[in-house]
Amino acid sequence: MITDTHCHLDSEVFREDLAIVIDNAKAVGVKRFVIPAADLKDLEYAKAIASKYEEVYFASGVHPYHLESYDFERVRAMCEEKKCIAVGECGLDYFRLSEGREQEEREEQKRVLIEQIELSIKLNLPLILHVREASHDIAEILRHYPKARGVFHCFNADEVLLEFKERFFYGIGGVLTFKNARRLLEVLPKIPLSRLVLETDAPYLTPHPHRGERNEPKFIPLVLQKISEILAIPVEQISEQCEKNTKELFDL
Repeated sequence: MITDTHCHLDSEVFREDLAIVIDNAKAVGVKRFVIPAADLKDLEYAKAIASKYEEVYFASGVHPYHLESYDFERVRAMCEEKKCIAVGECGLDYFRLSEGREQEEREEQKRVLIEQIELSIKLNLPLILHVREASHDIAEILRHYPKARGVFHCFNADEVLLEFKERFFYGIGGVLTFKNARRLLEVLPKIPLSRLVLETDAPYLTPHPHRGERNEPKFIPLVLQKISEILAIPVEQISEQCEKNTKELFDL
């Protein structure tokens, strides 16, 4: 069994053929799926998918790009749902700050992130963290929350985040197959195999050689193969360990 620990099956692009997408993934060994929250307007649909499919789980939280939809009480209430297994994806993303409001938006992202970190600790749920051009600020915040645990989604290869490998996992997806993934190729061997989990971020970040196509969970074997090549470890061993890691991460 392989789990796609981060796939947006609630995306509009999967509305017409979701059952086929899931079946195609199962055909190549991807048997379990985690839908991260991003925008609260999609959260009910994510919950509905998880209710319909035994093998699908979801998380509750707000992505830093969707702070306008943030409602702490709604995030908290969704965390109480049976198939909600994490808080997030939440985090910091400084890539598209508004000109003239950069500092204000950074502080707002931090405030919302900290509320979600504290919620995850209170509920003993893992975090799904999104980090883009903000690694040092994330690290500074996490140092103040030694009980926080979870996964760095789409790990950005910033070595400062390896400081947290005792309590966080590192999500590896299609980016590893990109031609410009040099830094991730160099850092991957520094992550213990016991801290890796697999993801696609579907429908985004489609792995080579399918760039330009819609990403789907069925492409996880391409990520597995690339990890195997870099670490010189058999695919089967990596798959088995990543699945063990996923069960530990999400208490499945």
